[in-house]
Amino acid sequence: MGLFDRLKKRLTRTRSAISDGISSIFHGGRAMDQALLDDLEELLYTSDLGPLAADLIDTLTRLHKRGELKGEEDVRGALRGRLLENLGDQTPLPQMTQAPHVLLVVGVNGSGKTTSIAKLAYRFKSEGKSVLVGACDTFRAAAADQLEIWADRAGVDLVRQGEGADPAAVAFDAVDAGISRGSDVIILDTAGRLHTQKNLMQELEKIQRVVRKRLPDAPHSVWLVLDGTNGQNAVQQARLFTGTVDVSGLIVAKLDGTARGGAVFSITDAVGLPVFFVGTGETMEDLERFEPGTFVDAILSTTLESA
Repeated sequence: MGLFDRLKKRLTRTRSAISDGISSIFHGGRAMDQALLDDLEELLYTSDLGPLAADLIDTLTRLHKRGELKGEEDVRGALRGRLLENLGDQTPLPQMTQAPHVLLVVGVNGSGKTTSIAKLAYRFKSEGKSVLVGACDTFRAAAADQLEIWADRAGVDLVRQGEGADPAAVAFDAVDAGISRGSDVIILDTAGRLHTQKNLMQELEKIQRVVRKRLPDAPHSVWLVLDGTNGQNAVQQARLFTGTVDVSGLIVAKLDGTARGGAVFSITDAVGLPVFFVGTGETMEDLERFEPGTFVDAILSTTLESA
């Protein structure tokens, strides 16, 4: 099964909200008019596209007035083009050719950060890389235990200390161990936090500062994990978090269980950062590389289409 078919299957609720909603509006061969455009506007707003919905409707209205929208397929084509334009030129995934490549993963509590780290570790290992994970979340009870279980499943090394240990010390030990063991990738987990928790935000700064004492240019990447089921709340989290932390890319998790996948467009529009991966399920394999064209086609496709 190709990426298009996998996304189409796992993003069923988002596709149903957007694509099936469009089909419903045009049901019975309804003609293009202002009332139909009003219905499309309501659909786009309720699909968690946020402020982008207004831009999309402006585009459709302009094309309609010019006589370039004749029906449903024209609308789908116009939406596809505008959504791809919104995503822009996605920054290529870092090649991680420098070993070790230190990846710092951040996010709020409950975002899917721990499982996303496990999926990343599994993916990198499947690509032939040696991976080590640092359990730097010593704030949440049993966080390291949970991560250890996932690391075992992924078959990768883990460095941890006891609950309440200094997260920066764990990060330092993880980088030191990764260098000694010849790891290709070192993934550092961190405690879930909000941008308003100044002590935890300062802890992130400390982790980065201490890690650089062992490896001067580390961390090489900082990825933010967002919960796709949060819709516009995820957009707000992304905006506030990236205003405090120098994030280089995003992972949007839990897209399989929500009709709010349209928030991906709002997130990229709000913070101007690339989405590197999307989480589409519970297993280790359910982390897909984000490809704008395939993602847009999957949520705009009709039920009868195939790859």
